[in-house]
Amino acid sequence: MKNILPLDAHAILKRYGLRADKKLGQNFLQDDDALQKIIQAAEISADDFVLEIGPGVGSLTRYLAASASTVIAVELDLDLIPPLKAVLKPYPNVNIIQGDILNINISDIIQKPNYIVAANIPYNITSAIIRHLLESENKPRRVVLTIQKEVAERICEKPGDLSLLALSVQVYGKPSIHAIIPAESFHPVPKVDSAILRIDIYDEPLIEKDLLNTFFKLIKAGFGQKRKTLRNSLSSGLHVSTEKSESLLKQAEIESMRRAETLSIDEWKRLCHIYYQT
Repeated sequence: MKNILPLDAHAILKRYGLRADKKLGQNFLQDDDALQKIIQAAEISADDFVLEIGPGVGSLTRYLAASASTVIAVELDLDLIPPLKAVLKPYPNVNIIQGDILNINISDIIQKPNYIVAANIPYNITSAIIRHLLESENKPRRVVLTIQKEVAERICEKPGDLSLLALSVQVYGKPSIHAIIPAESFHPVPKVDSAILRIDIYDEPLIEKDLLNTFFKLIKAGFGQKRKTLRNSLSSGLHVSTEKSESLLKQAEIESMRRAETLSIDEWKRLCHIYYQT
């Protein structure tokens, strides 16, 4: 990789009369060591296509462009397009698209299979982005996200302490944390540290495709009232009687007094089959 000079996000924003938008969760990563760790986690080769979500002012985009064949960078904030184009002018293999990734058909912007996704995103859209990517006809083989450290840790939890977000990710791929990034690596400095989360995508989801909607419906119901037992949370979330929810759990060989976070994906899968057939 050719030498890439450090980028001062604050100076670039000031030059264009801009500020980081809190509503969009904008915290621009500019620490070179952290950026290189993202590239290492992504394992990009010279013939790879990379989709970057939220390039901001192009800090990470430059590293991606120096490593990959082509980079498709999708930026929601229209105001950031001029500085982004200026920063990325030396990189002709970058294609900048202005828009909301959640409203874009992935197959329309990237046709090559087995591409890689790299992104520094607000944690509250992590699940939505992953599901959007992996329900696309053309799905990535690897996703590398920089998100809040605590959220990354939650995503990697094992059965016994699984969250709705963890299940939403782990049904599609195997997550792992590759590095911790201190808050001072960003502008503006957030209140918490971040982590580089890598998700190696399975060839097929752990839940059959025709049951995925049922899976998400059930886990949403199960976690809707987390402090309640599954018997009660499923009854409330699915709008069925407690007798009905208890019967579903019994048929799936799941103790009705357990709580949602204790179930493994295999147990949710059994419950999906039972619920789908009723």
